[in-house]
Amino acid sequence: MPPSPSRVPGPLSRLPRPSHLPHLSHLRQDFAASLVVFLVALPLCIGVAVASGVPAELGLITGIVGGVVTGLMRGSSLQVSGPAAGLTVLVFEAVRAFGLPALGIVVLLAGLLQIVMGALRWGRWFRAISLSVVEGMLAGIGLVIIAGQLYAAAGIPAPASGLAKLAGLPAALVKALSSTTALVSLAVAAGTVLVLVTWRRLPRAARAVPGALVAVLLAAVVTWLLDLPVATVRVAGVLDAVRLPGADSLAALADLALLGTVLAFALIASAESLFSAAAVDRLHAGPRTQYDKELVAQGVGNTVCGLLGALPMTAVIVRSSANVQAGARTKASRVLHGVWLLLFAALLPATLGYVPLAALAGILVHAGWKLIPFRAVATLWRTHRGEALVLVATAVSIVTVNMFEGVLIGLVLSVAKAAWDASHLRIERTDDDGRVRVRLSGTVTFLRLPKILDALEALPHDRPVELDLSQVHHLDHACRSALEAWAARHSPHGPDAVRLHAVPERPRASESSGTPH
Repeated sequence: MPPSPSRVPGPLSRLPRPSHLPHLSHLRQDFAASLVVFLVALPLCIGVAVASGVPAELGLITGIVGGVVTGLMRGSSLQVSGPAAGLTVLVFEAVRAFGLPALGIVVLLAGLLQIVMGALRWGRWFRAISLSVVEGMLAGIGLVIIAGQLYAAAGIPAPASGLAKLAGLPAALVKALSSTTALVSLAVAAGTVLVLVTWRRLPRAARAVPGALVAVLLAAVVTWLLDLPVATVRVAGVLDAVRLPGADSLAALADLALLGTVLAFALIASAESLFSAAAVDRLHAGPRTQYDKELVAQGVGNTVCGLLGALPMTAVIVRSSANVQAGARTKASRVLHGVWLLLFAALLPATLGYVPLAALAGILVHAGWKLIPFRAVATLWRTHRGEALVLVATAVSIVTVNMFEGVLIGLVLSVAKAAWDASHLRIERTDDDGRVRVRLSGTVTFLRLPKILDALEALPHDRPVELDLSQVHHLDHACRSALEAWAARHSPHGPDAVRLHAVPERPRASESSGTPH
């Protein structure tokens, strides 16, 4: 009788035995990592909510949903989702334009749109978005966040638009210097930034505690001990902050601007999440991200956030990288971090009332600064100046116009640059036996048409011309029509005045391309 499989000798006997609970072996690492991610996420959830102009509890709700709901779904096993600094500008503009009650329906529709895009397997196509546009988007967001939070750090109301925020900074500084309260608030914010910057230089053992949490705790303790005149977070119950979509918010769907905001939420949140997934995949050797499933998971999370009237969510690289670096092995770490946020919101919400708003402003100024890719701009300027210009133009457009239109401008510029780069054209002219021969080679598109026509119009009219297109890889309709029109204008000079040689064939095989004109 053959031996039982469990007794078969050899290499197969050293393989791990199947288990119905494969995650138990990693539970210790996941548990420790979840605590680290929770400590990183807590101040960011509050800060992003305050910067977005909504109650702090809504940031906690989004963090909880990102951990417990999205964390349980398939897609990216180690990526952590929650409210992101990258969407604060868009959320602030949406709340200002449509009101806080409409935020839930906007996030709900954006989530449903993400689910549809994931079901249609569009997730992989987000990887085709130019990296210069994405980095330009982040740079523009970072600039607007920094400008807006400098006002918050001084306790001064900020202008509405990004350009007005930047332009009003000198006057705001003069106003702050004349107010003792504003100076104290700025000092708290500056101290928070100082802790964040210096914390990264400490030994690895000390950095086990997130710098953002330490900075907030120090600011809260100093403010409380010295009784500083600094505004703190206003807190209500988390359940009281939940706002289910009502009839008034549904009526806002008639506004086309709101539908444009829904599209902006869905596209920007999806792009940020999937680019974050690509970055997280480079940090670990575990399973790779399934982009379409990750897009569905983000959509389900945003749908739940919309039903609760909370902030939109994305995958956040700060929390995700902290999760990987803390030794997480499975999705249990991100789910547990959501559980810790839920327990904190249920048991200790009153402690948020001791957190100075200036400290949160300092955290977001630091986060906004990290969104600006200074090294990427310098590298692109040395190697690919066109990409650097697209990056800068996207950032400037976001600051001067708004988020959605700024990203669209960046995408248009990126496509135009790609089309221009693809249009490689070379024009050679030779004189042979009284005939002028012009050879075009490369890809001939409408983008190069002015150059072609200038070269043809400069040819002598008293000699026959032969236009050789045998080396042309592609000839679009606009260029073909222009060349035929040019040949027709010059044909009266004689039957052989102009000859088109080896013109690429038209789409229909019945049309001849080599007929002399």
